[in-house]
Amino acid sequence: MRNGFPVEEVVYGYGDLCQAITNLAVERNATIQTQEFRTLNGCLDKAIADALISYSARPGPPLAADKVVRGLHEKLGFLAHELRNYLQTATVVLAAMRAGNVGSAGAAAAVLDRSMAGMHKLIDRSLSDVRTMADLHARRQTIAVADLIAEVQLFASLEAEARECAFVVEPVDASLEIRVHRELMLSALGNLLQNAFKFTRCHTRVVLKAFEAGDRVLIEVEDSCGGLPAGDVDELFQPFAQKGQDKSGVGLGLAICRRNVEVNGGTLGVRDVPGSGCIFTIELPGPHRLEEIPKPPHGSR
Repeated sequence: MRNGFPVEEVVYGYGDLCQAITNLAVERNATIQTQEFRTLNGCLDKAIADALISYSARPGPPLAADKVVRGLHEKLGFLAHELRNYLQTATVVLAAMRAGNVGSAGAAAAVLDRSMAGMHKLIDRSLSDVRTMADLHARRQTIAVADLIAEVQLFASLEAEARECAFVVEPVDASLEIRVHRELMLSALGNLLQNAFKFTRCHTRVVLKAFEAGDRVLIEVEDSCGGLPAGDVDELFQPFAQKGQDKSGVGLGLAICRRNVEVNGGTLGVRDVPGSGCIFTIELPGPHRLEEIPKPPHGSR
């Protein structure tokens, strides 16, 4: 700010830097390895987080407009975080293709296509800014939980390999269905898995399971992080919160997860398994319960 750069421009600038490096690599036919791309993202995430934290901690009395500004910063952070996730997925798949670990067709190509389509839709939504919560409610569709799990399984398996841990997917009842906004649920589940791989210790495992419990559908991601840090677990879901020792992210992943799950009429919680890890649980209503869920107020977040 002392040099005349608003915080929004700083955040966008780091995003432009990432894109410039990627474009340069393509122009020079230089392969960016998965670990190299992860390191780059970590550096950029830390820089963005430092900029936002410094802005929030600036001296002086709070202004009435600060809440509005903070809301805009959170929205900008959500956009950058989700774009980064789509880009990371595409980069990991491309690296696996170049290494010969997966073919250029089939499931790998489908994951790459979904990542590119996801970026396109996310940018369209942010530019138009017309998708309200009521619209999201109307765009729900009934999908098989097994299909949702399958969509994230390939990328998660590649991420597990890069992190040197096992990824276990328990069998899912093929008839189990939920009625949700597909893109938002994929984003929520993808963020939970990326968070699990980030904190899980090497040579341990991450477990993904989905099952029916009464009139609810539960999707659980269990990691082997060693247990939750001390403090209020609800703080984990606050924007820009970073409770663990790894500060490479911006602290938006879990906030995005909770928002996306709640938009779909569900809840997101976590329970500690001391000495082992923790279990994040997405709880959603069964399709027959959807009519009981009130639509969010027009324009609400």
